[in-house]
Amino acid sequence: MADRGRVKVETGHKRVRAYAAGRLVADTTSPLLVWEAPYYPTYYVPEQDVHRELLVDSTHTEHSPSRGDAQFFHLHVGDTQITDAAQQYPSSPIDELRHAIRLDWDAMDAWFEEDVQVYVHPRSPYTRVDVLASSRHVQVEIDGVTVADSHAPVLLFETGLPVRYYLPKTDVRMDLLVATATESHCPYKGTAEYYSVVIDGATHDDLVWWYRYPLPESIGIAGRVAFYNEKVDLIIDGRRPGRPQTKFS
Repeated sequence: MADRGRVKVETGHKRVRAYAAGRLVADTTSPLLVWEAPYYPTYYVPEQDVHRELLVDSTHTEHSPSRGDAQFFHLHVGDTQITDAAQQYPSSPIDELRHAIRLDWDAMDAWFEEDVQVYVHPRSPYTRVDVLASSRHVQVEIDGVTVADSHAPVLLFETGLPVRYYLPKTDVRMDLLVATATESHCPYKGTAEYYSVVIDGATHDDLVWWYRYPLPESIGIAGRVAFYNEKVDLIIDGRRPGRPQTKFS
């Protein structure tokens, strides 16, 4: 592991593959995990593990205070061109990055860790998700109205986030919930669908979410609903813990 300024870099041990336009673009068993963002890493692939014949020089450049000057590449696969789909820092002050290629996550059609497809962003080795059945008494109030009351929650503990309480729909006032078209995606849990809550004519947008088909490691939350702790009043075993302050507040 190496820490240099604001960027942490370490070598991973999963086999990582990226595909675009039906073609394998990169295949490595020595990916670099680079923390460009605070919550999750970005994959950089050793240049020898990238199909360099698919990359064409771009005139675009970009400067990063921590990583140096980036040279960009277009990706050409058959008749498909993806603009500025890759970049490299050949003179980076971080030695490990000089001979690695950063493929834009969203420019690729699919990413795999070993043989499991990964969505949204690489999974951090420092993020853990535990899904535990519980007998705690969980009540949810919104605008003074009890919207949920359950003695059979499933608690989801995810590194860096508050405990989430997933409740059976039979313990929730589903008559107050209205399905929306909103979706979000998580590399640890899958694709979430949302409900707004309507109380006395007031709509609380996308306050509730659930996973119809969660990923295997989070299968215990399937079909249950969770409320943003940051935006509702929770009562846990008779106590009010207050609203946590997070990026979702």
